Amino acid sequence: MPEPICLVENINGSLHVNDGAINYLYGIDQPVVVVSVVGLYRTGKSYLMNRLAGKQTGFALGSTIESKTKGIWMWCVPHPTKAEHTLVLLDTEGLGDVDKGDSKNDAWIFCLAVLLSSTLVYNSRGTIDNTALEKLHYVTELAEHIKIKSPSPAGDEDEDEQNDSKFVQYFPNFIWTVRDFVLELVIEKKGQITEDEYLDFALKLKKGCSKTINNYNLPRQCIRSYFPTRKCFVFPLPASQDNMARLESLDERHIWPDFLKATQRFCDYVFNESNVKTLKGGHRVTGRMLGHLVKLYVDTICSGKVPCLENAVVTMAQIENQAAVQEGLKVYQSGMEQVKSLFPVSTDKISAEHQRCSNVATTEFMKRSFKDETKEYLKSLSVNKYYFELLDQNMTMSEMKCSKLLSDLYKDMSEHLQQGEYAKPGGYELYCIHRDNIITQYHRQPDKGVKAEDVLEMFLSERSVEANCILQADKRLSENEKKIQEEREKAALIEQQKKAAEEKQMEMARLMEVEKKSQQERLLQMERKFEEEKHLQQEELNKAVNSKLAEQKDLLEKGFKEKAEVMDQEIQQLKKEKEENSFFKEVVMPLNQSKGLNMMSLLIKD
Repeated sequence: MPEPICLVENINGSLHVNDGAINYLYGIDQPVVVVSVVGLYRTGKSYLMNRLAGKQTGFALGSTIESKTKGIWMWCVPHPTKAEHTLVLLDTEGLGDVDKGDSKNDAWIFCLAVLLSSTLVYNSRGTIDNTALEKLHYVTELAEHIKIKSPSPAGDEDEDEQNDSKFVQYFPNFIWTVRDFVLELVIEKKGQITEDEYLDFALKLKKGCSKTINNYNLPRQCIRSYFPTRKCFVFPLPASQDNMARLESLDERHIWPDFLKATQRFCDYVFNESNVKTLKGGHRVTGRMLGHLVKLYVDTICSGKVPCLENAVVTMAQIENQAAVQEGLKVYQSGMEQVKSLFPVSTDKISAEHQRCSNVATTEFMKRSFKDETKEYLKSLSVNKYYFELLDQNMTMSEMKCSKLLSDLYKDMSEHLQQGEYAKPGGYELYCIHRDNIITQYHRQPDKGVKAEDVLEMFLSERSVEANCILQADKRLSENEKKIQEEREKAALIEQQKKAAEEKQMEMARLMEVEKKSQQERLLQMERKFEEEKHLQQEELNKAVNSKLAEQKDLLEKGFKEKAEVMDQEIQQLKKEKEENSFFKEVVMPLNQSKGLNMMSLLIKD
């Protein structure tokens, strides 16, 4: 993407997705790291995003009091440190724009930035004081604008599931960037501090329960509770006052070194520490999935409803699983086209190719699918219909080839028959020699396919009446010799029929064995997929538990015992979820796998 494009348009206070940007995202199959920047208008958000893109210009910068960015703009670039990943930068409309005068619209812009990103950058100017935190009131409204779980059909909400304490499991990492910072990082009685300590100091809670203290604590508590990690960067003034207005076109020689160093540290941190965007449950998001998410969330907001993380996962699973089925079928059919071009082939050949292509199709399905807990979509990946069609086509091709081969070989015998050469005394012996030569030549021909013995049996059956007539008319043979030869003819025909039947049974056994192996491979892949999904859930829970434990420790050190006790309940609930997740992985999944193998064995026997 050579330059940013508008992802979400904000027209007269109404949000609309830009189809061109969505279609661009649909074309990205790589995992995406999504970094969003939010903040008050005219605070220099766009400059930081341009630097993350490795460019001097791109996102619009303004030098007047008018906000330049409207809606949400997107820039997709190759990730500088993660191979085969795409870095998606989202520059959002400035909050608090006096021309707009719609705080609700600002709240939805902020909400979308939180929902879409894996790292959220909040950009402000000056210092992190109470005024700065009051301007970040949007964070206190997130519980009203984002739901984790959809309400039950009866309308009753599970308070535990709706509790905003669970936001930490699903929300992005948080970075506060402070521009034009001119103070010293020093706290009385503590001395020199780091940027992160400065942020923690600014987020320090006050003791008490008055309305004033509660209002003071609320934005601080939300930042501490909602985001799994928080980081701070302070930036000194970038240049002289005369050059500030043209920062975008300013040569680096005229930008102050300390500002460039701070910018580089910020970029390095974002590149190295920002994670791939995930859905609830830890599922990694690709550019294609991000496009669906943007459309889903914007459509939900425009309909007057509240975006729900659980609903988003269900919708994304449906979209991705349906596409995964089609992708698997496409891969299978493409692979089988190669063997189709070789028809007729042996049962071993087509079965081996079917097993290989079936395994590849299942692998492709597993790469894209997720949350297929009922195996509904895996069952839809049924390649057997196409496989049976190919088996039928292979048999038809084999039958046609064998029939033509025997027809060509029989031409000379047919001429001898028409010329009456077999009607002479000793004609039956000559007829048998010629017929045996045909059978010998027929057997020498390679690649006849699966119907070789069947077609030969039909050929011999058709010739049996002809052979008997020649036998009975041969005056050189006695009646007793004719009876002996007649019995030999019958025995040879029965032997060929038996050989054809045995070949059919062997083919069926081979087909069943191949299908058994394919089913076993599918079950193994399914088990690995479930283990992967459970592992992602465990990582998600671990991240939340670690964040809560760190916050609880800080609360205890600062003397907030009651808040720490409330947080302990949240921690215990998360640990309980971890144990349940572990039980499912260690007990339920192996049991289900055993049942699956047993059922498969019964089906194969039937």
